[in-house]
Amino acid sequence: MEKTNLEKTAVKTSIVTIVANFALTVFKLFAGIFGASYALISDAIHSASDVFSTVIVLAGVKVSAKTADKKHPFGHERFECVAAIILAMVLLATGVGIGYTGVKNIVTGEYLNFELPKVIALVAAAVSIVVKEAMFWYTIVAAKKVNSSALKADAWHHRSDALSSIGSLIGVIGAMCGVPVLDSVACLVICIMIIVAAVRIFIDAVNKMTDEACDEKTEGELRGFISSCGGVERIDDLMTRKFGNRIYVIVEIACNRDLPLFEAHEIAENVHLGIEENFPLVKHITVHVNPYDPPEEENKTTETEIDTEVEELEGDK
Repeated sequence: MEKTNLEKTAVKTSIVTIVANFALTVFKLFAGIFGASYALISDAIHSASDVFSTVIVLAGVKVSAKTADKKHPFGHERFECVAAIILAMVLLATGVGIGYTGVKNIVTGEYLNFELPKVIALVAAAVSIVVKEAMFWYTIVAAKKVNSSALKADAWHHRSDALSSIGSLIGVIGAMCGVPVLDSVACLVICIMIIVAAVRIFIDAVNKMTDEACDEKTEGELRGFISSCGGVERIDDLMTRKFGNRIYVIVEIACNRDLPLFEAHEIAENVHLGIEENFPLVKHITVHVNPYDPPEEENKTTETEIDTEVEELEGDK
């Protein structure tokens, strides 16, 4: 996977989502004000924060795509995680703000003074659900294509918007049916969904910044490939860690102790190159070679066979 692909995909995806979010924000704000729906206005504020969040994601991806330099010899991939953490903080602040206003309206009874939502608010909430869900799938496909944690965070941000818009829709319908408190209750639902999304994004980013190991499936595939390499008698140890959207691998293999140094080095080099070719997400591999000693069971079997052969020879004499 080339870094240029990551950057190009992120830029293209971000521009599309920024334009869509801006248009959706204006539409929902207009519909919320003229359609008399506080829940929809809250949802519009959420969509407005998405524009800012996507800009953060784009900046993080562009920095992470830079090549290694003297100050960052291992690369800049973790800047993507920094962007994801900032995004989580923005989401958290947005959710808390919306939740606070909803609770205030319910406690003070201010929701009783709200106008009944109009049809335009209902239409806007429905349109928002469809558009945000479409943005989620568009972004998540791009994120998986280049394995970008920041884009994945942005995609789930869009999904949380779609869910919050469902809350807005419920609030609008409830208010139109003569239960105006549901509009403020919907704000609390939006708040909870936003906070949950923020926490998930934060935990994922922190895990990637604290050298979390790869999933069992990836490690299993690595073990299978390494074991299939010629000259590898055994895998003594395998450690992996996530580095932004890339993977670091440290493996200890055992080779026949009687091999010349250049042959053992060639086996290690083949393992190294093979991992690079077959696992494009792996950025760096360290291969250490240990001398291979046959298991004790094999030694005992060999000794028994020798004793048997000696006895047979003596018997023949």
